[in-house]
Amino acid sequence: MLVPLDESSLSKDPRLEDYTSMTDVRLRSRLEPERGLYMAESTNVIMRALEAGHRPRSLLMAPRWVDTMAPLLHAATGADDGGEVPVYVAPEPLLREITGFHLHRGALAAMHRPELDSVDHVLARCREGAGARRVVVLEDLVDHTNVGAIFRGAAALGVDAVLASPRCADPLYRRSVRVSMGTVFQVPWTRTGHWPHPGVEDLQNCGFTVAALALSEDSVSLDDFAASTACTDPDARIALVMGTEGDGLSRHTLAACDVVVRIPMSGGVDSLNVAAASAVAFWATRGVGAR
Repeated sequence: MLVPLDESSLSKDPRLEDYTSMTDVRLRSRLEPERGLYMAESTNVIMRALEAGHRPRSLLMAPRWVDTMAPLLHAATGADDGGEVPVYVAPEPLLREITGFHLHRGALAAMHRPELDSVDHVLARCREGAGARRVVVLEDLVDHTNVGAIFRGAAALGVDAVLASPRCADPLYRRSVRVSMGTVFQVPWTRTGHWPHPGVEDLQNCGFTVAALALSEDSVSLDDFAASTACTDPDARIALVMGTEGDGLSRHTLAACDVVVRIPMSGGVDSLNVAAASAVAFWATRGVGAR
């Protein structure tokens, strides 16, 4: 149902609290999971969320977007006006006051956060139930932009699943979702249990060669790893572990993994941004489990 807003509405509807103070990253990172929601921004991202089976709690948009969003609202609720789902409509200056930023991508939606599956279930349901062959593990990444970019690379380059460590930034945070272009709804993902122990061992017990992307004296080049039996065996399964932006992978993780892999560098550069490094690793190992 369409709900027009004016200045007097802001103090009357507590559901608008979902949309307030959105520029405060620390606040939103805490409040959104506590409220059981995440924010989807732009028509394309909202549509991908809906196609993934996620349910909207409400939407917020400027009047000029109502007609454009009608098909999306109908797909989500069965009605062009949102049906029982509140669709808050307000002039753009008021939207800026509510959210703290200029809403120029069509709409925002407060979406119900789905329950995460277990690691075993996520790995088993990949490839139409045949099981995951290539996954990436994100250890303690703190930058939501990097998380979103890694999801986009994973979707584009055929990675089966993303596993996030308990302290990794939220893939469903607004910036992650936006940077990923909604692929966080496309690539299966979940949180690991305790990491790296027994998380690494659990992957090894499932038949994965666990490869840490890092610089170390005993590392092998990515080219050599991609050409090894760990990647070329018909039954190969690999897990690529990417470390936090500042310190990289922990020494405990490096000790637990089967192999440490480095990307050969030139020009005096010793490493790449984690999102760029992940894309290179995804491309180099694209033959693992290829159909």
